[in-house]
Amino acid sequence: MIAYRAESALAGELREHLQRDDDTRALLRRVFVTPANLRPDYEQKTLLVELHRLGSPLQDLAVAKLCEELTATETQFPTTNLKLIYRQVGSA
Repeated sequence: MIAYRAESALAGELREHLQRDDDTRALLRRVFVTPANLRPDYEQKTLLVELHRLGSPLQDLAVAKLCEELTATETQFPTTNLKLIYRQVGSA
């Protein structure tokens, strides 16, 4: 139930950036299985989560917006003092 609520919250954020509501859950399924790089920086106290691109400019734009929104929450990775930073591979 917790996973479904988390997915629903992410879908709500993505809906703003996609043309069709039906695309949100499908895009999230792709994001969940897309490889990611985890880059901890203990000096800056951050954990960079770099998602690989999906191959569609529209989907990549939606994921980039989601990354911005998730990063803005300034969430710390559990049991650490590392702040999570989300972005796509190749973005600044």
